[in-house]
Amino acid sequence: MSKPTPISGFPEWTPAQRMIEQFVLDRIRATFELYGFAPIETRSVEPLDQLLRKGETSKEVYVLRRLHADQEGATGDDALGLHFDLTVPFARYVLENAGKLQFPFRRYQIQKAWRGERPQEGRYREFLQADIDIVDRDTLPAHYEAEMPLVVGDALRSLPIPPVRIQVNNRKVCEGFYRGIGLTDPEAALRAVDKLDKIGPAKVAELLAETAGASEAQAKACLALAEISAPDGSFADAVRALGVSHPLLDEGIAELTEVVETAAAHSPGLCVADLRIARGLDYYTGTVYETQMIGYERFGSICSGGRYDNLVSAGGSTYPGVGISIGVSRLLGLLFGAGELSISRGVPTCVLVAVTNEHERPASNKIAEALRSRGIPTEVSPSAAKFGKQIRYAERRGIPYVWFPGVEGATDEVKDIRSGEQVPAAAGEWTPPRADLKPLIS
Repeated sequence: MSKPTPISGFPEWTPAQRMIEQFVLDRIRATFELYGFAPIETRSVEPLDQLLRKGETSKEVYVLRRLHADQEGATGDDALGLHFDLTVPFARYVLENAGKLQFPFRRYQIQKAWRGERPQEGRYREFLQADIDIVDRDTLPAHYEAEMPLVVGDALRSLPIPPVRIQVNNRKVCEGFYRGIGLTDPEAALRAVDKLDKIGPAKVAELLAETAGASEAQAKACLALAEISAPDGSFADAVRALGVSHPLLDEGIAELTEVVETAAAHSPGLCVADLRIARGLDYYTGTVYETQMIGYERFGSICSGGRYDNLVSAGGSTYPGVGISIGVSRLLGLLFGAGELSISRGVPTCVLVAVTNEHERPASNKIAEALRSRGIPTEVSPSAAKFGKQIRYAERRGIPYVWFPGVEGATDEVKDIRSGEQVPAAAGEWTPPRADLKPLIS
């Protein structure tokens, strides 16, 4: 078999990196559950018409086809695509299970998604997300929009990563402002402004004219709004100073003020009102979030989301919600690439039990079983080579301790191969220092 060629955009971590990922997921999961979010998992595929009905995603969806598809074309099971985020499948899940759920429904979901975009550093075609959403029936109080950044702030603070800043805006602020200056296609204006960091103000002004019909003065006003940023409610004064009025604008200012002031009271410095944040997906209707890791701002957001009022509806019932998603693969990929995350050893094993000779292997297995029963990760040496070779095997794998079974009634001994200290030990009593029990992330 010839050497396989890697497929771009589908990361495969080393064992050490995978252990770091597992640590990160455990911390995130624990935080979500502290806030009362319950776990679910949805299927990997959704009907194409559902995946494509919201936002500019048609070029990014991976389509599933059977190898021998029906001649009639893509219908039924042949019209499926891999989900590109977890929000659309969650919306479908709520509709299908509304009679079984208690509202407001608080869910978390840690799962892979697929998006057919150009791979680059920290951005993949297959990636892991960690999402939370709160959905209610018919109405959803705005205070849930203020809760989202607090949950994410706690989750990310529990990780060995650089500090983060959550940028928040409210689509009502933008839409109300655009309507107040006379633009008739606010969604086109939102999509144009959302590209500000990618293409710059001059290109955005051109795009506003082309897609939203903005005059030079209107484009200038849109860019002036996008320049406003503040860590507290003072952003509202800057917006009003632009001299634009509209009821939707007032509503959005009030909601955004609650978000940033709640965050400032509980986690000073976590959130900043940034009116250039728009989010490209059309289903967002209220608060929107983007999160940057300090020192990695050039790579964009590692955590984003927002409020949606119309994504989930059936008959006369609607299920408005608000959610936010941590791009686990994204943030880890950036930090792995920068060499910023490390682990104290590349295996979970704390103790290697040596084998005196193959005839005595059952005795070594029994010692390992006793250690494992007390929660100490243990493996048995793969061979009964000389003890020096068994020690070198442990060194190569980063295992800190080697256990030597006693011979002919002698006491067992355990050796810290880093310091060279060797002491008598009993498998039912000896315990390694807490710092050595599991690999440490730094």
